[in-house]
Amino acid sequence: MRRVSVVGNSGSGKSRLAARLAAQLGVPHVELDALNWGPTWTTVPVEVFKERVGRAVEGDRWVIDGNYVGRGARELVWQRADTVVWLDLPRAVVLRRIAGRTVARALLRRTLWNGNRERWCNLTTLDPEQSVIAWSWTHHATYRERYGGAVEDPAWAHCRFVRLRSAREVDAFLAGGWGPPVEPSPWPRVYARFRTDVGPGYAPAWP
Repeated sequence: MRRVSVVGNSGSGKSRLAARLAAQLGVPHVELDALNWGPTWTTVPVEVFKERVGRAVEGDRWVIDGNYVGRGARELVWQRADTVVWLDLPRAVVLRRIAGRTVARALLRRTLWNGNRERWCNLTTLDPEQSVIAWSWTHHATYRERYGGAVEDPAWAHCRFVRLRSAREVDAFLAGGWGPPVEPSPWPRVYARFRTDVGPGYAPAWP
């Protein structure tokens, strides 16, 4: 693994996993959130965002976390990536994490990217465009379909996909086994299964 893309729903643990993996590999860690958000929660123009992403992927080794498919990040990142780590934890687990993270950030007034702080509207509205919690809940199936389909897409055949579906699998991945790759399903629209020839000590949760 030299160039790794970490993807998944908001609150699934992308940044934490990416930071730990980058430290293990001794490579730069890039958060796409940091490239996307300007002050006061304004998004930078898409051309600026893509130019920033393009510079980030020029290096020979890196770990980049984030999605931003609608802003062209996937094509830029995955064209250079050799591994895609897909965090696909249960919706209830993701909801608990995103809610806890949001409350902690809001109460402690933690500074995020470019001086931004967590907005209280994340806790007071059900509008997915205004609340990351609502976004995570309503888009869970979207991410699963998107990345399940990407495994089947020949455009990304050069990428090794690793699908992690529990905290135990994440821990096993970071312990050094680095997980079994996902194989394209022999049946259309069926999510790829894990191979059985996994490393010692790795216990995948079978679908």
